[in-house]
Amino acid sequence: MYFAHPQFKKFPLRVFFRKFSEADLKNKLAKIFPDYQIIFTNSGRSAFRLAIQQLNLENSEMIMPAYICDILKPILEKYNIKPVYLDTNLKTFHADSIDIESKITPLTKSILICHTYGLPIEMDRILGIAKKYNLKIIEDCAHIAPPMSPEKFGDALFFSFAKLFPVINGGMLICKNQIELELPKYKSRLFNIVKFLRLFPMLAGLSELFRRINPPSPLHLRGYDETRKASKGCLKIVNYYLDNLETNLNKRINLAKYFQKKLTEIGFEVPASSADKQESENNTFTYLSALVPKNTNRDELFNKLRKKGIFCSRIWQKPLFNEFPNTAETAKRIINFPLQNWFTEKDINKITDGILSSMG
Repeated sequence: MYFAHPQFKKFPLRVFFRKFSEADLKNKLAKIFPDYQIIFTNSGRSAFRLAIQQLNLENSEMIMPAYICDILKPILEKYNIKPVYLDTNLKTFHADSIDIESKITPLTKSILICHTYGLPIEMDRILGIAKKYNLKIIEDCAHIAPPMSPEKFGDALFFSFAKLFPVINGGMLICKNQIELELPKYKSRLFNIVKFLRLFPMLAGLSELFRRINPPSPLHLRGYDETRKASKGCLKIVNYYLDNLETNLNKRINLAKYFQKKLTEIGFEVPASSADKQESENNTFTYLSALVPKNTNRDELFNKLRKKGIFCSRIWQKPLFNEFPNTAETAKRIINFPLQNWFTEKDINKITDGILSSMG
């Protein structure tokens, strides 16, 4: 079976017996994010909440992508933030930044940008607009691995570890502001056992079966609206993977480019780094994403692939705002294929063979 979410090839049990310090992990990350504060949280959305609080964005307008996770909606409502949406660029799946200045009003305090599916946005123009109008920039980095070296960043960045590494919880806020707060400890839940099974290829099918029989309750009923620390186990695994991040990323990128080539040969549209380029430059491929051919029913393909043991995802088939034409088109046709760092070209060939037979 092949799955789209991060998984272990072998469980690194030795990680849990090594000496570990949260301070050491922060120092490692501080080399990439100098002069920024680092806070570990139980999820990416918890880090987003903290960013809003730290940047004093309550009761304001936030310019943001229409094509973004709808789980942000209750957070915006809680802080009385009015979202002002940007349509999607069909070549990159990013928000179309050309319209940003026309969306600014006296109530605008911030711009939320999203490095969708692991493809980084070109920051220079957006940083220039933010400086011109005195706006804060929050970067949604849920889909992108931390960079290898310091770059130009916004005022706050938030990460979601479970989308980047084989963990069941964890997020991170990177913020320019000095932060002095003590978050409550991570709260484990019974359903975490099912989530943990998903991290192993041989057990993930059992996890999927359990989720169908007993689907998880809505997020707010499970206490996911609470902002807490990341679990220590999560941080140990993140620390382990950061030590080997560059090697793993290089392998993943090479596999992804091979996969993209195979997909384009059968009519799929893959993202480019900008509208005038053909390749996904600097893409870390957290998701191997593509638009299905226009004459293909994405949901039918998705279900046929599941029956073949190819478990894709449809992030985001229900975006936060679906009334722009490009956003609606992307949400209707997007599919995210399995891609693990330890795959080989043989695995990619098996998946593409499964895609072809499902489209026939």
